[in-house]
Amino acid sequence: MSESDADGVRLSVRAAEKRDAGRGVARIPESARRKLGVLSGDAVVIEGTESTVAKMWPADPTVDETVVQIDADARANAGVHVGDSVTVRPLDGTSIATAEEVVLAAPVAAGEAETNLTERVANQKLRNRPVRAGEQVRIEGVAAEPFRVLSTVPDGDVRITTETDVVVRQEHPRTPAAERSGSTADSGSRTNPSGAASRPSSGATYEDIGGLDEELELVREMIELPLSEPQLFQRLGVEPPSGVLLYGPPGTGKTLIARAVANEVDAHFISISGPEIMSKYKGESEEKLREAFERARTESPSIIFFDEIDSIASARDGDADAESRIVGQLLSLMDGLDGRGDVIVIGATNRVDSLDPALRRGGRFDREIQIGVPDESGRHEILEVHTRGMPLADDVSIETLASRTHGFVGADLDSVTSEAAMAAIRRRPTDEDDRAEWNAEPLVTRADFDTALASVEPSAMREYVAESPDTDFGDVGGLESAKRTLTESVEWPLTYDRLFARTNTDPPAGVLLYGPPGTGKTLLARALAGETDVNFVHVAGPEVLDRYVGESEKAIRKIFERARQSAPSIIFIDEIDALVGRRGESHEVTERVVSQLLTELDGMRENPNLVVLAATNRMDDIDPALLRPGRLDTHVLVPEPDREAREEILRVHAGDKPLSDDVDLAELAAELDGATGADIEAIVRDASMQAIREIADRYDDPEEANERADEVVIEREHIDRARDALE
Repeated sequence: MSESDADGVRLSVRAAEKRDAGRGVARIPESARRKLGVLSGDAVVIEGTESTVAKMWPADPTVDETVVQIDADARANAGVHVGDSVTVRPLDGTSIATAEEVVLAAPVAAGEAETNLTERVANQKLRNRPVRAGEQVRIEGVAAEPFRVLSTVPDGDVRITTETDVVVRQEHPRTPAAERSGSTADSGSRTNPSGAASRPSSGATYEDIGGLDEELELVREMIELPLSEPQLFQRLGVEPPSGVLLYGPPGTGKTLIARAVANEVDAHFISISGPEIMSKYKGESEEKLREAFERARTESPSIIFFDEIDSIASARDGDADAESRIVGQLLSLMDGLDGRGDVIVIGATNRVDSLDPALRRGGRFDREIQIGVPDESGRHEILEVHTRGMPLADDVSIETLASRTHGFVGADLDSVTSEAAMAAIRRRPTDEDDRAEWNAEPLVTRADFDTALASVEPSAMREYVAESPDTDFGDVGGLESAKRTLTESVEWPLTYDRLFARTNTDPPAGVLLYGPPGTGKTLLARALAGETDVNFVHVAGPEVLDRYVGESEKAIRKIFERARQSAPSIIFIDEIDALVGRRGESHEVTERVVSQLLTELDGMRENPNLVVLAATNRMDDIDPALLRPGRLDTHVLVPEPDREAREEILRVHAGDKPLSDDVDLAELAAELDGATGADIEAIVRDASMQAIREIADRYDDPEEANERADEVVIEREHIDRARDALE
């Protein structure tokens, strides 16, 4: 329960919900609301080292009753950080005054037309928000940096309404702490609550990071404590952490986390891109490193951020003299950090295994934190961040978008929202008056997001040709038993996860499709991915093999690693017999690949959202160890189709074609005894080509032939000739 403090309530500060950023909202628990006697929408005062005013909204029932959720602006205005305690009080008086005028200082210079637009947007975005002079306010969609409230009419705490005149002036803003203390902070700088010198702001806040709450907490623990309470480590008799290594696929938010933490803890932020310090002159690269660390010590507390650190600190060998010298310099600088609580080093890489091992030990990079591909709830948070300033139509569902974007990292989702906005712009009315009306109130619809999703691929799996097939079981004729088995093995664990958990049942780890060539094994796998709407990684068995020792096994490991990061995923290994022949009867490379694949399959139980599908027409050639329970334990026969199945296949391939009256699909299915699905598809395609050829030969001019497209008819004689050619 929260602690009472006179007429207020003492609560611990937590970051705001993603959708609340920039809205001047303080979410408090129900117990605190009852003590304060306030209702939703009422103004409350939040007192830290400074005081600010915010609009009270109820917190989610799942949130701890001892916390208040406020965004970066409110934290800066109150002079507190996440984890600090504040007192929340009801506003003095019966109600807050309505503002007649609010004057804002713009964070960046702009022309007159842009200023007028900013004023209109600010009036909309800040509506019903309580403010007071000297505070900072962030306006989504206008500027990344916050505005400053210069003055209000009347003075004191006021609420912006439709009656308020919002004026924007082109002045360099100062932060609330700087304003109150009378200091002259530069544009884009901050002063911490204790009155220390102002520091550059990186702009990012905790509310700008979605889907990484656990990772962010780990980073804060490693960075905030050494910078804010170094004396605590002295009393404990231990050295504070000196480095944190963030690793994971590109676009997951490693750089954003580093910038947000630096901004929130009032630390000087020095960003070093790995390649930019490289020099062709001997000793110059090391000198740049020394200068960066010296600057960090001078302006401490500081954070030195190495982006793409693998480019300057890869594993040393005898051939790379320059790289070895840079790694050696970095090691000595990290070991020699006096007063490590004042300087923290953060490294970011998507190739963690290529780093020199000497960096990855205690005293240097003390903790390694994986920033992985977000799950569905993470994608929901990220989409909330990127769409909170976007006017969305009623048919846009963030939940649906999150469920459709398996394998998308934060950067991909940013691209999706940007592309959706561009799609909305492209479909603006052509009429000048209608376009002006649309520009005044633009709207992004579900169709715009559908267009965006079609053009943005998930980067976490791009190198492994991840795809979301548009084929489904409706495109597969017959094979009902195989479809049912695949659905139960792959789709049910995703759909009925609670039933599997209640019965403590592990879903199948792998499914092997076997049967004669041309019966539809590959098509079934693609249709399954389309039915379940998950990432589909198609691996042709022979393409994994490499003549160099270790390369084939490395390829297998990478495929499984990326599939795990982008789960739920289906890894489909076609022609698996070429990859995993019987050990003792095959090549040495194949035997090593079998061992690696066995290891990966055994480790799949930790991730029920990953399924391996394999296909072969030579099941007897596969190593028996792969076929036992726990590996490729579900065997699905894909046989030659019977008469009913052949009729279904014919309807799939010929049902929408211009057939003559003498073509009876049921009769044709009975005549095609022994034909596989591939044979039937080839016959229908060949018959179609014959019909097209007749029209093309009849009219010499291609344009005239295209105009006579309605005359194309596939007759029974075309199909008979195609059958004869196939035999």
